[in-house]
Amino acid sequence: MIRNAFKMKLLPGFEQEYKKRHDEIWPELGAELAAAGVSDYSIFLDEETLTLFAFQKLTDNHTSGLLPHTAIVKKWWAYMADIMECNPDNSPVAVDLKEVFHMD
Repeated sequence: MIRNAFKMKLLPGFEQEYKKRHDEIWPELGAELAAAGVSDYSIFLDEETLTLFAFQKLTDNHTSGLLPHTAIVKKWWAYMADIMECNPDNSPVAVDLKEVFHMD
């Protein structure tokens, strides 16, 4: 199992909308993530900086690198683009984080 973390940025004033959209995550998106080997996926919000911290577990044979090429992920990105910092292709600006400590 691979532990993966990254951060993104929410635009001001969209805290509740971001949570609402994720509370109503599309079943087909959840299925696509699971099929790619993504599990135990959480996103936390730092309300002072609007930084989103994401954590997920990936299976050893995950295919999460292919997710950006799927229609459902592109559709989700377009849906979220108005409330997050995004790249020109609507993907969220995401910065990988280096694990410096872990305790089971």
